[in-house]
Amino acid sequence: MTLYDWPRASAFGRVIPKNKIYEHAGVNTALKDLFVREVDQIIWSHKLAPETINLPATKSVAEIQVFRITQREKTLSTEALRAIDRAIPFPLLFELSHGGKIKLAAAYKRPSDADSMKWVLGDYFESEWLPEGGRRSALPVALNMGALYEQLISPLVEEQTARLVPGAQTGFAEASQSSFAAPDMQPLSLETKIALAEAIKATTREVNRIKARLSRERQFNKRVAINAELRAAKEELKRLSGDRDGEAE
Repeated sequence: MTLYDWPRASAFGRVIPKNKIYEHAGVNTALKDLFVREVDQIIWSHKLAPETINLPATKSVAEIQVFRITQREKTLSTEALRAIDRAIPFPLLFELSHGGKIKLAAAYKRPSDADSMKWVLGDYFESEWLPEGGRRSALPVALNMGALYEQLISPLVEEQTARLVPGAQTGFAEASQSSFAAPDMQPLSLETKIALAEAIKATTREVNRIKARLSRERQFNKRVAINAELRAAKEELKRLSGDRDGEAE
């Protein structure tokens, strides 16, 4: 995963007071405390829009906003990101900064089918930490804002899933092993990739939960039954990740 060299014309550079997020996102006391503890500063750093990057808007993506968050701690709760996403009525990309390193984070955000004034927000995906002053790449080539948004989000989905299950990134390309496979092996859409990633994440949690049960159980007959559950969960994880030969540990 690389960082992006946001076009100079898109620079916005506005510091956002935390209380503005509180006002627009309906933040409760516990979440305010979380912001105080984990977030040092929020900067609305760039505005990717037709007038700043010369790409036409689409119905679902008129603009993409880039927020830079300086963290007080290495870990930032997704509740904080979700509050900011609720406060801003555009798709967001986050640059998270801490201790001389930086990473990208985002959740796929789209207008609700039932109410176009509301937004549907999925799970968050993050890159690995990268050196703050590292190399940045030009934006992906795209025909419109919607296509650009998909190309910015997709690598995050693939990278995080590949870290969770080795070989899962191959699974995106070889989706014939998955119930999420696209017809005629066409490239998977972003929404399909996200659905596959979320299924892999949920199944990984199930594998770990069963392993924990197995480690606690001492009765032989119950261990046999739990081992059968574990084998089935591992097989499902292999199927989802497209791993024909290896076994998810």
